[in-house]
Amino acid sequence: MRSKKGKERATHSFHNPHSRCLFLFVYIPRLSFSLTGNAIDTVPHISAASNPSPPPITEPHSSPSIPVPADSLGVMRKVLGSLITDFGRPTSENWHLTKKGGRLVLFKGCVRLVHTTCQISVPGTSLRNDEKVLSNISRDKKTVPDADPPNTKDVHLLYEFLNQSTKLTVLTGAGISTECGIPDYRSPNGAYSSGFKPITHQEFLHSSRARRRYWARSYAGWRRFTSAQPSAAHTALATLDKAGRIDLMITQNVDRLHHRAGSNPLEIHGTVYTVICINCGYSFCRSIFQDQLKALNPKWAEAIDNLDHGNPGSDKSFGMKQRPDGDIEIDERFWEEDFIIPTCHKCNGVLKPDVVFFGDNVPKDRADMAMKASRRCDAFLVLGSSLMTMSAFRLIRAAHEAGAATAIVNIGVTRADDFVPLKINARLGEILPRVLNMGSISIPAL
Repeated sequence: MRSKKGKERATHSFHNPHSRCLFLFVYIPRLSFSLTGNAIDTVPHISAASNPSPPPITEPHSSPSIPVPADSLGVMRKVLGSLITDFGRPTSENWHLTKKGGRLVLFKGCVRLVHTTCQISVPGTSLRNDEKVLSNISRDKKTVPDADPPNTKDVHLLYEFLNQSTKLTVLTGAGISTECGIPDYRSPNGAYSSGFKPITHQEFLHSSRARRRYWARSYAGWRRFTSAQPSAAHTALATLDKAGRIDLMITQNVDRLHHRAGSNPLEIHGTVYTVICINCGYSFCRSIFQDQLKALNPKWAEAIDNLDHGNPGSDKSFGMKQRPDGDIEIDERFWEEDFIIPTCHKCNGVLKPDVVFFGDNVPKDRADMAMKASRRCDAFLVLGSSLMTMSAFRLIRAAHEAGAATAIVNIGVTRADDFVPLKINARLGEILPRVLNMGSISIPAL
């Protein structure tokens, strides 16, 4: 069967009762393959135009190219733009040329067809036992709020929500990073529960003492903060993102754990990995700033480096607690008078982390991009956010008013509970891998 004008893919399948395998014939036009024996040497020249990745806001990031392996099990991975599909390796008899240069390919494997949607297992998500997922979550971490394991009903509801979406916007908050040892603010175990008050934008601008306190504590906590690793939830989202299932991922977090997992989200609140001058706008890498702080404060830096910072899941750094923005609480005598902060080498201005402090506004370009995605999506998913900040709440409200399906996975109440129909109370590192492990998340046919 042929496609019409290359837009629809004609398919035909039959079931062999003896082999109990599904054989699928797929007509694929305009693909360029080079065969050596039974392996594919080159990647098809096609892009996934249906789900273009949004332009990055800071530090442009591009996913590395994915190699096409030929492993001992004979599994061939075919890369089509950002879509990845696993099938049994075709033999030379499986390939049939058509008159117009397309190829009629017979694949042997587990593939399901639903009209124009080919359901494909997303690589990297095949966890055979739910126990394996649960074992990767340390339930005694003080940064992670208490929650029962997700039940089967909730897993299925979230699966259906994702499976029915065609233009999905995802918003993540601090709750996705608590399993990595980075606390949130508002949960029962969060920073606010111990009386912590984060620095405000006005304090940072107008108080040199506040700046010394912030940078001293941030310098002290930087090593622990950057040692945190992405969780199973970060990895699951990166898998969906690479498969073209997410139109735009927005994060309130400043920790860059999504990037380390392989995603490139819109960082609506910025990142602590960049330092910016509030006077001239010059920005540079935080690691350079760390070196400058160390050079200006050698004795103080040496004392910090000699301390045991513990592991990312502990709270024993200086006997105090890690904070959500990467700093730790330390005694005033460490920073009150002697701690020296470098200034901008271009204009001698004040340097701050490129984050949106409390009381500041989200930059217009980021806010506009996030709002545009929220209004055009057909599904909006919140993961690990209470939505208490207006910059986050207005996004899901806009999606709801535009008629999009909405869902929240968060431990505890949120600001949008009154109008969001699907609310799941679960740890993200437990539920997201189980959702992907249920089966295939449908991907529109090419």
